Amino acid sequence: MDAWGAPRRVVSGAPRRVAVVGAGMVGLSTAWFLQERGVDVTVLERRDVAAGASWGNAGWLTPGLATPLPEPAVLASGVRAVLSPSSPVYVPPSASPRLLRFLAGFARNSTAARWRRAMEALVPINGLALPSFDALVEGGVAAETRDAAPFVAAYRTAAERRVLLEEIEHIAAAGQDVECEALDGTEARALAPLLSERVGAAILLRGQRFVDPGRFVRALAGAVRARGGEIRTGTDVGGLRDGPDGVAVGTERFDAVVVASGVRLGDLARRFGVRAVVQAGRGYSFSVPVESVPSGPVYLPAQRVACTPLGDRLRLAGMMEFRRPDAALDPRRIRAIVEAARPMLRGADLDDRRDEWVGSRPCTRDGLPLIGATRSPRVFVGGGHGMWGITLGPATGRLLAETVATGRAPAELAPFDPLR
Repeated sequence: MDAWGAPRRVVSGAPRRVAVVGAGMVGLSTAWFLQERGVDVTVLERRDVAAGASWGNAGWLTPGLATPLPEPAVLASGVRAVLSPSSPVYVPPSASPRLLRFLAGFARNSTAARWRRAMEALVPINGLALPSFDALVEGGVAAETRDAAPFVAAYRTAAERRVLLEEIEHIAAAGQDVECEALDGTEARALAPLLSERVGAAILLRGQRFVDPGRFVRALAGAVRARGGEIRTGTDVGGLRDGPDGVAVGTERFDAVVVASGVRLGDLARRFGVRAVVQAGRGYSFSVPVESVPSGPVYLPAQRVACTPLGDRLRLAGMMEFRRPDAALDPRRIRAIVEAARPMLRGADLDDRRDEWVGSRPCTRDGLPLIGATRSPRVFVGGGHGMWGITLGPATGRLLAETVATGRAPAELAPFDPLR
């Protein structure tokens, strides 16, 4: 039964021609895995390949840390903190009624019990994250994933570090393995020399990876094209019309459509029963030169800053800003990242910034993505991953392609019903 009380229909036979709306990691992964099943795909993108949140993020492939965004710590920060432009989580004072409704739902889900249930729901798809990247690379996508060795989470004190150690314990209790080791400051600097003397404690995380996200997504687009898929950029899909002979997108008809358009997912999917609010949680990033480029990511959890080596520079990414996706880049947020990271790093020229960027992560109120069939058996959605769209994009595409092609949703997708 769907959320409207009507039984879902199942389309007989696999679709032969499918449109995917969105050329980010989720949309292109879905297209690629549909091609694996012999489906002809057309990808429709409003801007360009990897133009949204897929480009400027940290590029971490960290299923060990892929947790629900609503958590008790968000509530503990208090209203005054989230109204400050320097806060890692920022809500503008002029929040719209729609945003206020989203935040109210977000707050209701920021309890220990709901976090635990959501974490348990994520464990199965988290387990498919890295194997799904391997399937893409082994299948001909001309990109690489790099082992995050070392991956160091750095703190000023051991007391600060306790927060992440306790979270890792909760993650493990939900059924997900996270291999880690506590380090002192000297041990941390031996692994990541760009850490300053202010670092007195750290955690070494094992079994994670990272990518250059823009490069990987563009390579994925190249693979989709090389196998006969069409990618149309600069194409704004204004609406979908479902009928007995397929789904109309403009003047064309497709056997099925997958909506993977990030924060604009609801604009197309709402008429098909997807009532969950997808809110822009905007993240910021930039790159700087460093004297010693680390071989793996460095995480500053207390500051909510992610550092990733990309070529000969270091990308710093952070912040969660609940604001309209089309709002201009706010320089105060860039400065907040700089000032938070400055005491923790050495040999990083934080004033020589390039590629200052803001992008909109699609967030849901319960912290779980929306993946699967809508009220229509020919319209599917994939999105709402929050901070984990890169990590979980290929796994989402793999499971969603199976759903579209067979009419049967894998068990891993049960908690992510778009009609919930």
